[in-house]
Amino acid sequence: MSSAKDFFQVEMTGGTIVITPIGDINSLSAELLHEAAEMMTELIESNESPMLVIDLSNVPSCGSVFMSFLLRCHKSVKSRGGEMVLSGASQMLRELLSVTRLDTVWALYLTRDEALDAVDG
Repeated sequence: MSSAKDFFQVEMTGGTIVITPIGDINSLSAELLHEAAEMMTELIESNESPMLVIDLSNVPSCGSVFMSFLLRCHKSVKSRGGEMVLSGASQMLRELLSVTRLDTVWALYLTRDEALDAVDG
């Protein structure tokens, strides 16, 4: 049986948490994404003033459930005084973020390295 850990790679790079969805995010059930959001919230809350990069290079598109996951991560990071940014978003995902105006909430970077430089700098 799959768990949320099977669909997300989590790394610490310096003082920054990097979350990379792997596999077909759109096939995840709402329950698995809820479990993933709980996991990420615990990780975020264990860091003082966390910096978070979500690397979307493996996510060609997403639905509302994944957007809810992103918002939960954002809320958790903000409540701790940190910052969340996105990297590697596809053109389709960038358009979705633009239409929903979430591109005004999160800084978008083309590459993971650019995102890491921005939050570490």
